[in-house]
Amino acid sequence: MTTDAPLPAPERRAAARSGPAPEPDAVDAPPRAPQLTAVGASPAAPSVELVVRFPVDDIVLSRLHARAFGGDPAVVIPWAARLARHALTWVGAFDRGALTGFVQVAWDGGAHAFILDTMVDPRTQGRGIGSALVAAATAEAREAGCDWLHVDFEDHLTKFYLDRGGFRPTRAGLIALGASTADVAGSTGPAVSPDRPSPSAGR
Repeated sequence: MTTDAPLPAPERRAAARSGPAPEPDAVDAPPRAPQLTAVGASPAAPSVELVVRFPVDDIVLSRLHARAFGGDPAVVIPWAARLARHALTWVGAFDRGALTGFVQVAWDGGAHAFILDTMVDPRTQGRGIGSALVAAATAEAREAGCDWLHVDFEDHLTKFYLDRGGFRPTRAGLIALGASTADVAGSTGPAVSPDRPSPSAGR
């Protein structure tokens, strides 16, 4: 159910080419109402339901992010506002109603979309949830009319994205713009993939 459904793919692309209309005080604008779409269960985890553009609880998603990446669970990230303003879509994996996985798709308003923040609770990894999330995100980007879906990842995630996710290797570049991002860019990253069980995961 939705009160503000996004434009169909052709209209989205046409609007993107003509440029967005000015939005005064956009930073203070309330998030858009999400479009709720259940896309079914993960093939490897029948109890897990994948839901597109689910209503995001900042605390719940921040805690999932902290568990997946080894962050501080007390830090609350304004996920809902960020997603409403910047994401093409997002997908949540719910295991018996509890959020256990997440991925978002950012985009340039036209041909290019980007996979970000793929995460699965370490307690439910190893069940194919991460792969199912990426597959759902890919389908959403294709449905929106995007021509290319990008992702960047660390070496230990190569099999996850290339073998299971269907991506092909390309050349890319990266600039670390701050001290914290420089630390992340130079780290080896978490030792597990979103589909591999682990007692903990940290950057």
